[in-house]
Formats: sequence, structure tokens, C-alpha cells
Amino acid sequence: MLNPLAQELNKVLEGTTAWSLFSEFGKRIYFPNGIIAQSGEAKKLGKVANGTIGMTVVNSKPAMLDAIHKFAPELTTGELVAYAPTAGNPDLRNFWKNALKEKNPLLKEKSYSLPAVVPGLTAGISYMADLFIDEDKPLLAANPSWDNYALITEARRNAEFHMFNLFKDGKFDIDSFKKAVEDEAKKYGSVRVILNFPQNPSGYSPTHDEALKICDVLKSAAEKGTKILAVSDDAYFGLNYESDIESQSLFAYTSDLHENILAVKIDGPTKEDFVWGFRSGFLTFASKGMTEEQYTALVTKLMGTIRSSVSCAATPSQMLILKALSDPSYNSQKLELKATLKSRYELVRKFVDSHTSSVLEALPFNSGYFMSFKVKGKDAEQLRKKILNDYGIGTVSIDSSTLRVAFSSLESDKIETVYSTIYKAAEEL
Repeated sequence: MLNPLAQELNKVLEGTTAWSLFSEFGKRIYFPNGIIAQSGEAKKLGKVANGTIGMTVVNSKPAMLDAIHKFAPELTTGELVAYAPTAGNPDLRNFWKNALKEKNPLLKEKSYSLPAVVPGLTAGISYMADLFIDEDKPLLAANPSWDNYALITEARRNAEFHMFNLFKDGKFDIDSFKKAVEDEAKKYGSVRVILNFPQNPSGYSPTHDEALKICDVLKSAAEKGTKILAVSDDAYFGLNYESDIESQSLFAYTSDLHENILAVKIDGPTKEDFVWGFRSGFLTFASKGMTEEQYTALVTKLMGTIRSSVSCAATPSQMLILKALSDPSYNSQKLELKATLKSRYELVRKFVDSHTSSVLEALPFNSGYFMSFKVKGKDAEQLRKKILNDYGIGTVSIDSSTLRVAFSSLESDKIETVYSTIYKAAEEL
């Protein structure tokens, strides 16, 4: 028997694409009328005293050790050690929602939920999987893919992880994508696909024309009655190094593409704003025809997912991000680091375009933090170990035929050495 609060949320969402796509967990989850909800009421109405939250309060403020405060003296105790709301700091959430419109002009006239703060983009992907993926509801992604997709799908959700071929003739393989979507629809009656651009591990982003073709495939399937979860993993959003790349997130297109599509955007400052260890991300929903009441219900289910796992994201990270985003020099500092990444990309591009190998083939790359090689006739893990053990250089074998190199972490003066060594080691295998 479902909890009455879950039943209330389900009633609001019944008939929506989100409801059709829910996993069994997604249908069960709710946000309890417990400590957090009652504390929220007490903040508004408890004028005499508030005995709801398990924090130590001194002089009406959260207590904090001086040994901690001295390292961040400009932040108040509330900004450093107090609990954050389950869905995140409301000012940060609103700031991020407005920023999405600035980064993606197509969203300016569209409806989408208030982004919820999650403890990192990986958590956002995991929560998305909790809500929508089951043993009979697989996830579709590109091949090659970030290994955490399979880990979350197969190990955590006990579901199948399916892949389509990412490249054909140096471009996005739209035929493979189309066939995979059609096959999923035919076998399961619905599609759950995650698209990650700039892509990890390849470092590829689609051109404007390719982005439109991807959307056409999704829309065509939706028009045939297929319910589709279209997840945009935008971890590396904005880190584009070529002029023909689609500059907006696919979420900007899929957010109102069709009533049968639920679009989910998973993003955050981790890579975009160079704060890897802050572990703060955002999860945003959109679907054509969805009402504000339904968005609230869906976010409330997400809040239940957050509450039942980590309770809330960390307060200091949220406050530092909010303050930094408002700093007048923030954008110029960010552009400077993006220029550093672009210069490293150009050095790598120049090298691989001027070198050939019987073992290595550079996969298409034009953005992000990485590029990858297709390893032909040899095992990528053996090559990784040889490069590391014989030459002291670290790389990552994504699978048996894919070797990833994070040029983001290579100083410019080491790029020539690193790539020459990779090619040399490949020929020595």
C-alpha cells in the first residue's frame, strides 16, 4: 500500500509523461511531513522558540568552532554550518534557473521546473535513475560512454544498459541512434536515453545540424505515442572549441518538443565553473503541457529521493557558488580558464592531425575535457598499463578498445611529450 503522501503526488502527476515513465521507486517515493517539513513551518510561525532542528544555537545563530570559522571569515555561521533546505538554497536555485535562460536563449519563453540542488552531478544521474529506471526500464546511452552510467544502471538499479554507436565517418551516427530509439520503443514501449555533450570520454559535441537531427528522432518517436525520458547530462556545458558546435543544451530543444517527452537537465558548476570538489549540481525537469503544480509534485518526489539518501547538499558549497556567481569579475576569470583549456585542445588537435598510427585512431573531439583513441588490434587496458608502467604517464582505458586522455589536466608544455609517448607505446605493443 502506497503512503498517502505518495498517493497525493501520484494523483497530481497522473496522466503526465513523468507518471508513465516512473519506476516502481518513483511511484512509491514521497517527501514526508516529518522533521524537515515541520521545521519549515516552525521557521515561519515559531516566533517564541524553535525546537525542531538538531543544531546547536547560541545567541540565535548556529554555533561554530572558531577553528573552522577562521578559514572562511567572510561567511556567517548560517552560511557555513547550518543545514540547507532539502532541494537547496532557494536563492541559488532561482539564480541558476535564470542563468539557464541566459545560456540557452530558447528557454526564455518555455516552462521548466525550479532546479533542485543535488550533491554533485553523479548524484543527479543516480536520482534520475531511481525515479525512472527499473529492471524492465533500461537506459540508452552512447558507445563509448562514461563508466558510471553502467554502474548506476546495472548495479544500483538492476536494469539493462543499452548503447548506440556514437560515431560514423567522423560524425554523430544518427542512423545508429535512430535505430536504437526505435528498437527501445518497440521492445519496451518507452525510451530512456541520456545524451552527454560535450561527451565523456570522446570530448565531442554535435553540430547545430546534428542536434536538430537528434531532436527529430526523439520527436518522431514521441509522435508515434512513445513515452520518452530525454536526459541531458551537461556536465561540461559551454566548453566548446569549434564554431560549428551547437551552443545550447539539447534540453533547450527537448523541453517542449512533444507532450510525450519528459526532458531532464543535469548540470552544475563542477566542470562549468571549475569547482570539482564542491559536489553541487542541479536537476531540472521540463515537459510540454506540464503545469506548475505538476512540476512541484515531481520536484517533491525528487526531494523525497534526496531526503532518503543524503538529506541535503552541503551548505558551504552552495553559499560559495552563489556569492561567486554574483562577483563582477567571475565571468572574466571563467573565460580565462576556458581559454587555457582551448589552447590545450588546439595543441592536441594539431598533434593528432599531423600523426598517424596503425594502432591508434583519434575519435572525433571538439569540446570538453577529454579526447579518446580507438585502439585497433590491441587491448586498451594493456596499452594503458604500458604507458603507465614504462613511461610514467596516466591515461584511462574506458573499455577494451577506447583509451581516454584528459588534456584538461595536461600542462601545455607536456602535451607533445605525452602524446608522442602514447603513439610510441602503441606501436611497441
